[in-house]
Amino acid sequence: QVQLVESGGGMVQAGGSLRLSCAAAGRTFSAMAWFRQPPGKDREFVAAISWGGDSLYVADSVKGRFTISKGNAENAVYLQMNSLSPEDTADYFCAAKGVRLGVFPTLAYEWDYWGQGTHVTVSS
Repeated sequence: QVQLVESGGGMVQAGGSLRLSCAAAGRTFSAMAWFRQPPGKDREFVAAISWGGDSLYVADSVKGRFTISKGNAENAVYLQMNSLSPEDTADYFCAAKGVRLGVFPTLAYEWDYWGQGTHVTVSS
């Protein structure tokens, strides 16, 4: 049974940092990603990384502030978030893809597996 479990969310002041973790179990994947869904808005792509960690893609909206990485020994992916602003407030979701063809997909429906999400609140 495939499981993706996020952790690390919480409340932080603007300018602060948080590190999200996603533990994967049940199978290996071709890629993993982070999406976020701000209150009242659609789910949006944040970053993706190949299962081997050798390829990654980060959305322009967070580039330079957020870093996605893959654990070497464990089946986990991380999202280091720095210089957080209130606009980063959202539910953050981990996603995984069974088979990846070409570029990383950035639409939610293109990803096969999802975690339950972890909430991040950034106060001003």
